[in-house]
Amino acid sequence: MSALEMREASSSLQLCRIMMPDDANIMGNVHGGTILKMIEEAGAIICTRHCNTQNGDRCLAALVRVEKTEFVSPVFIGEVVHVSAEITYASKHSLEIQVKVMAENIQTGAKKLANKATLWYVPCSLQNPNKVMEVPPIKYASAEQEEEGKRRYEAQKKERQETKARIEEVFPPPPNPELHTVGSSQSSLIQLMGPSDCILHDHVRGGTIMKLMDEVAGIVAARHCNTNIVTASVDAINFHRTIKKGCVVTVTGRVTFVSNRSIEIEVLVDAASMEEKEKYRAVSAFFTFISLDKDNKPLPVPPLKIEGEEEQKRYDEGNARYLRNKAKRLEEKKRQQ
Repeated sequence: MSALEMREASSSLQLCRIMMPDDANIMGNVHGGTILKMIEEAGAIICTRHCNTQNGDRCLAALVRVEKTEFVSPVFIGEVVHVSAEITYASKHSLEIQVKVMAENIQTGAKKLANKATLWYVPCSLQNPNKVMEVPPIKYASAEQEEEGKRRYEAQKKERQETKARIEEVFPPPPNPELHTVGSSQSSLIQLMGPSDCILHDHVRGGTIMKLMDEVAGIVAARHCNTNIVTASVDAINFHRTIKKGCVVTVTGRVTFVSNRSIEIEVLVDAASMEEKEKYRAVSAFFTFISLDKDNKPLPVPPLKIEGEEEQKRYDEGNARYLRNKAKRLEEKKRQQ
C-alpha cells in the first residue's frame, strides 16, 4: 500500500462500546466524562495513524484543544455508543478531528445523535517527546473546504493564546459558606497519575483528565442544584501543558454563572510533580449542566448568590458566553429550517 493510500485509509475511524453501570450516575445517565474519554480515544487513534504514514520518526498524537461540545441527547446504561471520527483539516503541525457520537438502543434498533465534537492534536516524536512533528497533508474535496479549515485553525489558535493569558489563582472556599454561594458548592479532587492513566512517554491521556473534570463539575452542579444533573455542553477545553506519570493533579470546579435552566462551572486543572511540588495550570474549561427531575425533565436552577467583585466579574463573563451560545444555537436552528 502506498503512503497516499495509507493516509486515505487512516482518515476515518469508528469505535463502539456498550454502556455499563460504572459508566453512569445513580440515575442511569451516562457521565459526560465517559463520552468525552471515548471521543478523545477515537481522535488520538486516527491522528496517530495518519501521522505515522510518512517516513521519519514515529510519533504519537497529543490533544491540545477540544472545541465547544454539545451533548445533544442523554445516553443510558445498556445503550451502545458509536463514535465516528474524521480528519477534516491539517496544518503544518496540527490536525483537526471532527467526531460524531450516536447512541443505539439494541432492543429496538433506534439510534439518536448524542454528541458532536471537534478536537485538535499535535504529533509528538517518540524519540523526543518535546519535538512536534510535521503533519502529512490530506486531500480536500475543494479549495473552499481547505480555506474554511484554515479559518477554524487560526480562530482556535488565537483563542488558545487568549485563554493562556487569563490564568488566575484558585482560592479555597470560606468556612461555613451560605447556601447557593460559589463557596457552598466549590469542589476539588486530588489524584496521583499512575501508569494506567498514561500513554507512551508517561504522558497522561487527555481523555483521563476530561473525565476527572466532568466528575468534579458534576459534583459542583449537584451540590448547587441538589437534584439529578447531566452535562449539557462543554466550552472549549484548552490543554496548556502536558501532565506526566507521578504528577499530583488538583481538579477544582466552581460555579461562575446560572441561568433559569442551566449552570456553568469553571473547571481548572493544576499539576505538580512529586519532586518539584510547584503547581502549574495544565487544563481549563467551562462545563454547562442542566438540572433534571426523576422523569429527566428540566428543572429550574437555584439563583447564584454573588459575593465580591471577582465573582461578579466571572458571572458577567459567564452571562456573555451564555447569550453568545444561545444566539449561535438560534442561528443554527434557522439555517436547518
